[in-house]
Amino acid sequence: MDETDLKILRQIQANPDISLADLGPAVGLSQTPCWRRLKKLEQNKVIVGRAVLLDPSAIGLGVNVFAHLKLTNHRGETLEMFEEAVAECPEIIECFSMSGESDYMLRIVAKSIDHYERFMKDRLSHLPEVVSINSSFALKCVKDTRVLPV
Repeated sequence: MDETDLKILRQIQANPDISLADLGPAVGLSQTPCWRRLKKLEQNKVIVGRAVLLDPSAIGLGVNVFAHLKLTNHRGETLEMFEEAVAECPEIIECFSMSGESDYMLRIVAKSIDHYERFMKDRLSHLPEVVSINSSFALKCVKDTRVLPV
């Protein structure tokens, strides 16, 4: 990856709707070489997708919960079952395998604290091999970005 690739990544992060006709000159390339580089970045999984970002509060999902979970064991099949079950829960928008005290940290969006409590009792506590859940509620979001420092 060279400086031109990084320029492309900066441009499309700043303006995901930019046309190839505008992207090429912005990074110092004509349209066809720019398109080739963009396709190569996609093929190499540097660009993994494109999405429309929504304001969770605007659609009634104003509560952010960070749940730290511990599992009964760390056998491969246990971890696979857990991760597959997490993938089936749309309320869980991020899941990280962790070092330290907890095995996983989940970011969960909910309509309210009551909604999260129901989700925790009905779904979260029934995920495979979960032995403990420690939940924290975000008071406010100070920074929320998907823009990487390239």
